[in-house]
Amino acid sequence: MVGWRGMVGSVLLQRMLEERDFDHIEPTFFSTSSAGGKGPAIGRDTGPLEDAGDVTALAAQDAIVTCQGSDWTTAMYPKLREAGWNGYFIDAAKTLRMKDDAVIILDPVNRDVIDAALAKGVRNYIGGNCTVSLMLIALSGLFRRDLIEWMTCMTYQAASGAGAQNMRELLAQMGEAHRVAKDLLADPASAILDIDREVAGILRDERFPTQNFGVPLAGSLIPWIDKDMGTGMSLEEWKGGAESNKILGRTDANAIPVDSLCVRIGAMRCHSQALTIKLKRDVPLPEIEAMIAGDNEWVKLVPNRRDESMRELTPAAVTGRLTVPIGRLACGRCMRAGNNLLQLHSQPQQVRGRTGAPRARLPTIARSVRNAAAGPICARLACGAAVRGRAPVSCALDTNATARVPPGDTRCCSRRETRTLAVALRRITAA
Repeated sequence: MVGWRGMVGSVLLQRMLEERDFDHIEPTFFSTSSAGGKGPAIGRDTGPLEDAGDVTALAAQDAIVTCQGSDWTTAMYPKLREAGWNGYFIDAAKTLRMKDDAVIILDPVNRDVIDAALAKGVRNYIGGNCTVSLMLIALSGLFRRDLIEWMTCMTYQAASGAGAQNMRELLAQMGEAHRVAKDLLADPASAILDIDREVAGILRDERFPTQNFGVPLAGSLIPWIDKDMGTGMSLEEWKGGAESNKILGRTDANAIPVDSLCVRIGAMRCHSQALTIKLKRDVPLPEIEAMIAGDNEWVKLVPNRRDESMRELTPAAVTGRLTVPIGRLACGRCMRAGNNLLQLHSQPQQVRGRTGAPRARLPTIARSVRNAAAGPICARLACGAAVRGRAPVSCALDTNATARVPPGDTRCCSRRETRTLAVALRRITAA
């Protein structure tokens, strides 16, 4: 496991502890900066931290789960494959998402795509973009019925999407804005224009902390996220269409147009999204609500009323939870914009929700692979016995056999390629 100190990694570690995943696995923790140091407190000793730049140590693992970020993946992934490592790479970063040999995993939405990839021996399973993944979970009931002709997505993205250091910087910016106005705020007779002048002044001051964002976010917003594609579109906006269609298993021939405009706002966590959808046919709003609410366990439909919306569709209400609230649903007739148009707002908790893709969803995938295995399988998979450190021996199963090795058998197939994803995932998630 690499990258467990940052925002995404910390949330993953917390969730694994809450669900007692470490009772069932043998984790090895790697660090880019503290090799040899003490690993995270998980209730038992895991040995000193390994060096996240050590290809040999990494290649000894059946699977690697990384939340370390794109730079680490870009540097280390090619070295691992060039060294002959054929294990499973499970990553939160964007580096491999659009590669032909990778699958973006979001099993409430694309379980069929995942199962097909497992059958083909795909070894790269990547978490999707925060807003894309949560938008698809929220609207899975409509996508599943092929009701969406096109959609636009306006995002209001929190600081957490940029990383832990950016969250710290947002708080530092808030502190500076308060510091310069503190005395005026304490005086009930002070003029609000004087307060505003002080705050605006510090936001424009070259000493204002902007090392990570590049510009002020507190008391402001940032109308561009990620790289410039050179077409008037940011990389974050491009992901809306490209990743959505890949997750859904769609090609250019049947892609659903998804246009986005992405803005960073001064919330700590939880991205917000405002969506306008063109449906392929006119569907009564109550039916749409039922489709959305009944599709998966994560979605929470919030009635389109003022009090419920203000109470339940805000970052403050959602942060730290696993639900994907969706509300403000209005049909085209309500908007006087014609039939087949749907408007709504989604307010998911992006970091804990995002763990549902490459990490927290792994138990489901592992169970699926294990239950689906009907042909020759590794003895190690069949019995789940710990065999690390033992010299592999030839598999006792005939290559044409379909029977499983009896439970408790500790023989291990010498052919690494027969160690399926279920073997790898038993190392990183509760079975």
